[in-house]
Amino acid sequence: MKYYGGCDSGSTYTKCVIIDENGKMVADVTLKSRINSVQSCQESLDKAIEKVPELKNAKDLAYLVGTGYGRNKVPFADENISEISCHAMGVHVADPTVKAIIDIGGQDVKGIAVDTDGTVKNFAMNDKCSAGTGRFFEAMARAFEMSLSDFSKLSLKAKNVIPITAQCTVFAESEVISLVGEGKPMDEIAAGIELSVAKRCFVMAKKAGAVDKITLTGGCAKNDGLKEAIEKVLKLKVIDLPIDPQLMGALGAAEFARQKGMAK
Repeated sequence: MKYYGGCDSGSTYTKCVIIDENGKMVADVTLKSRINSVQSCQESLDKAIEKVPELKNAKDLAYLVGTGYGRNKVPFADENISEISCHAMGVHVADPTVKAIIDIGGQDVKGIAVDTDGTVKNFAMNDKCSAGTGRFFEAMARAFEMSLSDFSKLSLKAKNVIPITAQCTVFAESEVISLVGEGKPMDEIAAGIELSVAKRCFVMAKKAGAVDKITLTGGCAKNDGLKEAIEKVLKLKVIDLPIDPQLMGALGAAEFARQKGMAK
């Protein structure tokens, strides 16, 4: 049996997926990224390989593809492919019926249209401002003095929405801190935060060609409040993937590795 790897070197997390020659996922790892991308990739690869008894190290992989923010830093990679292409392919592998993606990463937001073979049909990206990204939600959770997991569920309890007017992460954090200090209901402030991000996703979704449904990838896909807000703003069904949405880039990279490795 041959094995193929994908390593997604993200700005916040580094993910690794290993699949076999039939496309079955046999190992996956998600680790907080270090400042040194090479070390992050090496550690994630080592931990994934430990889960596959037939493999001793990354050199035993038949083909390895790097992707993500630090895709040029993946040790032993045969090549690197953009995260846009890899997220499209990963979603195609996870659920071929989904043709539109909003990928919310640590530092940017992307809208991706997926073609019938898993390749990218069209895409749009906002990488000029961190508002609406993983970094933004980390800042908001800090302002609430709670974990990201708890913050992501807070808005689900809200009966009303307190709008957040600031578009910049720094100013939005200051605005949120002021609202909390004034004693405003925290769940309603959280609902305003989720709504402001959902509105930012609107343009990305349209450019991705979303018609009736869309899926979210990246760590922010686990934010239940954001999913609910996106469904309200976009009037689209947000599809939950059968595989961890944070792994889509690495899974897509592994599938590209399988296709390229078997074609050699």
